[in-house]
Amino acid sequence: MSNDHLKRRDFLKLGAIAGAAVAVSTVSTPSFAALSTRSLSECMEMDAVAMADASAPVSASWRSIRLAATEIRNPLIRKKVEAILDNPAPTVTKGLGTSEKHAAYKELVAKGLIKDVKEADFLPPSSSATTSAQPFYSAPGSGYHSHHAYPGGLATHTGLNVQVSMAIHDNYKQTYNYLLDRDVVIAAQLLHDLHKPWVFQWDKSGESRTERKLAGTGEHHPLGVAESIVRGLPAEVIVAQACAHNHPRTPADEAQVVGWLTAGAILAGVDPVKRGLLEKDGKTLPLPRRQEGFVTHLGDHDWILTVPAAQWIVPVMEKIAVRDYGISEGDLKKKPFNQFRNYVFSQATIMSLYETYASQGEAELVRTVHSIVTPA
Repeated sequence: MSNDHLKRRDFLKLGAIAGAAVAVSTVSTPSFAALSTRSLSECMEMDAVAMADASAPVSASWRSIRLAATEIRNPLIRKKVEAILDNPAPTVTKGLGTSEKHAAYKELVAKGLIKDVKEADFLPPSSSATTSAQPFYSAPGSGYHSHHAYPGGLATHTGLNVQVSMAIHDNYKQTYNYLLDRDVVIAAQLLHDLHKPWVFQWDKSGESRTERKLAGTGEHHPLGVAESIVRGLPAEVIVAQACAHNHPRTPADEAQVVGWLTAGAILAGVDPVKRGLLEKDGKTLPLPRRQEGFVTHLGDHDWILTVPAAQWIVPVMEKIAVRDYGISEGDLKKKPFNQFRNYVFSQATIMSLYETYASQGEAELVRTVHSIVTPA
C-alpha cells in the first residue's frame, strides 16, 4: 500500500473516533464503544448486540438512519417510523391468536401466497408482540450466506440504501423538477427491511435463523408490509415500501407487488382495497401509479455488489481462520468460525474487507483481520 493512503488499521481507528462521537449525540443511539483488538476467546463470548455496539461502521450507519428519520416532515409519519426503529417488535402478532393465525394461513395458501411452508413454521418465533427479539441495529442485513450477514449489517445496508434513495429523489428533482414525495421515499426505505430483526434472529451457533418464503419472496418483506399496516403508516408509504423487491413496470412485475400487499393485508386483518393499498379491482396498485416505489426499489440495490463480495470473501476468511487462528476445518460451519467472522465483519464490514482484498491483495486483508482479532 502506498504512503499516500491511510493504512487499514489507521482507517479503523478513525472510524472508532467517529463512533465515539455518535455516542454523545442527542439522537437516541446505543453506547458504541471504541474499536479495540480482541482475542478469539473474547469474540466467542460476545453476542450480536455487543458486536454491533463495538462497531464504528454500524455506529455511523445507525446515526445516519436516525438523522434521515428526523428529515421526515410529516410528524405522524416521522413518529411512527422512529417508533419502529426504536422497537421493531412484531405487533402484527397481537391480532394473530391461534384461530386467526390458522385462518390467515389457510387464506394465504388458497391464494397461492404460501407454498411448501408448514403452518407451524409460517411465522418466525416470537416471545413478545410488544418487544423486538433484538434491536434494529444488531440484526444482519440478510440471511447468513448472503449480503451484510453480520451483527449490524441491517444498519449498514439500510443506511446506504436511504442515502441512495435520497440522492435519486434529489437528482430527479434537479433534472426534471420531478416532485416526488420525499417523506414517502425516506420512510419507505427506512422501513423496507423492518422485520429482519424478527426474521433473522441469532442463535447460539452464531448463525442467524433461516428465512422462509412468503408470497414468493423472503418472508421479512410481506411481514414488514403487514407491520406497517398495523402501525398505521399511510397507504402511499406502504405501497412504496412493498416496491422495494420489485417495481410495477410490467403486469407480471406488478402482480408480485400486489401479492406482497395482499399477504400483508391478510396478516394485518384488513381489506387492501379499502386500506388504499390496491386499486378497486384488487389487481393493480392504486391508479395513477406513484413513482416513489420505483425509487425505493432502485435504492435497495446494494445487494448487487454485496452478495458476490460476501460469497468471495468468506472462503478467504475460512483459510485465514484455519491457518492463523487454530480453527479446525470441522468448525468452519460452527460457532468458532461463525463468531470469528461475525466480529471481523461487524467491525470492518464485508465491503471494506473485500475492497482491501481486491485492490491490495490477500496480505493486506490478513493484516487487517489481525488488527481486529489477535492471531493465535
